[in-house]
Amino acid sequence: MKKFTTLSEMVALHAKDTPEAIAISAPAAKPLSYKALNLLLENTVDTLNKQGIGRGDRVGIVLPNCPEMATSFVTIASGCTAAPLNIAYRADEFEFYLGDLKAKALAVAKGSDTPARAVAAKLGITILELTPLPENGAGSFTLSTEGKSGKPVADGGLAHADDVALILHTSGTTSRPKIVPLTHKNVCASARNISATLKLQQSDRELHVMPLFHIHGLIAGVLAPMAVGSQIFCTPGFNALKFFAWMKECKPTWYTAVPTMHQTILSRAAGNFEVIAANPLRFLRSSSASMPTQVIAELEKVFNAPLIESYGMTEAAHQMASNPLPPARRIPGSVGIAAGPEIGIMDINGSLLTPGEVGEVVIRGDNVTLGYGNNAKANAEAFINGWFRTGDQGTLSSEGYLMLTGRLKEIINCGGEKISPLEVDEVLMDHPSVMQVVTFAMPHEKLGEDVAAAVVLREGCSLTERELRDFAATRLADFKVPKKILFMPEIPKGATGKLQRIGLAAKLGLSA
Repeated sequence: MKKFTTLSEMVALHAKDTPEAIAISAPAAKPLSYKALNLLLENTVDTLNKQGIGRGDRVGIVLPNCPEMATSFVTIASGCTAAPLNIAYRADEFEFYLGDLKAKALAVAKGSDTPARAVAAKLGITILELTPLPENGAGSFTLSTEGKSGKPVADGGLAHADDVALILHTSGTTSRPKIVPLTHKNVCASARNISATLKLQQSDRELHVMPLFHIHGLIAGVLAPMAVGSQIFCTPGFNALKFFAWMKECKPTWYTAVPTMHQTILSRAAGNFEVIAANPLRFLRSSSASMPTQVIAELEKVFNAPLIESYGMTEAAHQMASNPLPPARRIPGSVGIAAGPEIGIMDINGSLLTPGEVGEVVIRGDNVTLGYGNNAKANAEAFINGWFRTGDQGTLSSEGYLMLTGRLKEIINCGGEKISPLEVDEVLMDHPSVMQVVTFAMPHEKLGEDVAAAVVLREGCSLTERELRDFAATRLADFKVPKKILFMPEIPKGATGKLQRIGLAAKLGLSA
């Protein structure tokens, strides 16, 4: 794979070597070639520069999941800093994020009624209207501004390797969301890392279902396939009812998703075995949350392909570790070996631990952010001795395989006993009636915290709280057995489809 350090270099490379290769396709759409994508990139940067928007300027992008969301991210980031935002935000949320970013412009679909428009007008942010040009290929568009034009920018042209390509906020589950700037060098390194891990080739086709405002969707779903000049079939977002029809149209060789999406796909697989057999996948990829080993086994049996579990986070431009493709060894329950950055396990004093010892997972490498934006306190806490602290607890085997025991903030402290929610999840998932589990801390008057679990049962199955607690008690110490189990038709999820343990007790009305 040829090395590139900016997104524009990446696209230009394929436009030169394989100009007619398909970059972006979509359901019932004309595909977009790499040559056309490169031209779109050059035109977009030129348009932005003429409006006074250049390198280092931040542009919010508020679009639905669509080919234009993918191409606007790549092309806008090539001339300034892209800041994709969740289209489902309310006005107050847009005001916080756009204000916190100090956005210079906001890209929205022409004619859309998103509340981001009014917020941008209130904050004096230039509104860029995006008009799709499907006749030119999936993801093709033009940008125009509302009102008067800006002055041509002084610092224009294509972004450099050390310029910030992408800005995202952390989820802010336990604190104010932090700004994570990722340079072209960061995101390009991560794209190369992922494509190398998955041995992606130009002939591969990815069925894209992840949200395009999320690091997983942007880097693994868009940039990793682009790193090798392969094709992205860009859907309108995850839809279990349409997944197999898209699979039939796209004929993908792989897809990447979060565990809850995989489980929903699995629940609909029984009626689609012919589609699966006619469109064999080379592999499936899962990331952004822990995948129960039982689900991995089911997915591999149904799709007759390996499931590659990877470990990622925004601050690392997504991927940090990954299980390798066969014939290399995969270990279900492990997130694999270092797949890009260097990985270590550290104690609370900043000393690296030896294999087998439990501590905090730390990383360093070209894909890791240089620091949070305008947050000296967060940076002082996050970086130690040149390593970035992930906030995850785990252990490395002597062979370099990483086992996660949970988020440090999610570890349940029950009267001094530390309990990993993942350990409890794993046991409850072994019950044949259980389809999905999330274990979490609930408040307790005397112990501080106790163990609770939300459970979704398999269709047609019944189970009582007492029966499931008795099952868990055969495998877990008494203090680890959930004191409260809630059976639910669906577990509340975040905007990206991830199950969120922190704050779940309050959301479900559990108090001390």
